[in-house]
Amino acid sequence: MEGANYDLTAELTGKRDRLLELLRGLGRVAVAFSGGVDSSVVAKAAWLAVGDNAVAITADSPSVPRAEMTAARDLAARIGIRHVVIATEEFNHPQYRRNDGTRCFFCKDELYRQIEHVMPALGLTTICSGANLDDLGDFRPGLKAAAKHAVRHPLQEAGCRKSDVRALARHWNLPTADKPASPCLSSRIAPGVEVTPERVRRVELAEALLKNLGLRDCRVRLHHGELARIEAPPEEIVRLAQPEIRRRLTQHFQELGFVFVTIDLEGLRSGSLNVLVDVETRRLFATDNQ
Repeated sequence: MEGANYDLTAELTGKRDRLLELLRGLGRVAVAFSGGVDSSVVAKAAWLAVGDNAVAITADSPSVPRAEMTAARDLAARIGIRHVVIATEEFNHPQYRRNDGTRCFFCKDELYRQIEHVMPALGLTTICSGANLDDLGDFRPGLKAAAKHAVRHPLQEAGCRKSDVRALARHWNLPTADKPASPCLSSRIAPGVEVTPERVRRVELAEALLKNLGLRDCRVRLHHGELARIEAPPEEIVRLAQPEIRRRLTQHFQELGFVFVTIDLEGLRSGSLNVLVDVETRRLFATDNQ
């Protein structure tokens, strides 16, 4: 396989081959491409399967960190797939800004609607996402939006879990193989707090400071009262609490407009804000109801 430098098990070889076969069967595909490990594997597989009949499409909005936009452009060029950037306008939707726990549905609905808008001019027929099997059984409003737009999930259909996706990324020599998850900036805003471009920009700048301190994977969650809750790997918590670093963080965050600055003693964990979504909303948007 072209570009491969990581040996796969027989099981993973079968999943890789199913993934490529699925994409060949889809023909002319638009890959919703964030530049993370999942979408980069789908983009690479699509390019291998159908070549120029695949296009990676990246959404640009205030909820996407500028560094991630640059990385997505560089990665698409490395893969060789055609890359198109489209503007999405989720912040114009009151349901999105309201942030009642269903925000991701309206974000993905806007994304897929905008992709559908450009597909005819690009000669594309099917949208593909980077969702994998580990995304099932969780609170994922975005998957309900995907179903509304008949989006295909090749990784799920090929039986790939997150560990399989990372193995395929190593197999294809993609730099995202060990890249931490990087959900959109709006996911850092606690349910019930309005999502605004100003707030997500604050979060982006706050997380940039943490990364400059050497934290590769971290989150700044914004809660009511303009409270910043820092999530970092447990082994980094003691360092963040050192007087000089604590002083720098407090000063910088307050200059950005946060009123309170806290460090979460439980450490970094994915989807920690989901516990604030009411039970009925979580039930309606659970993946097993889609």
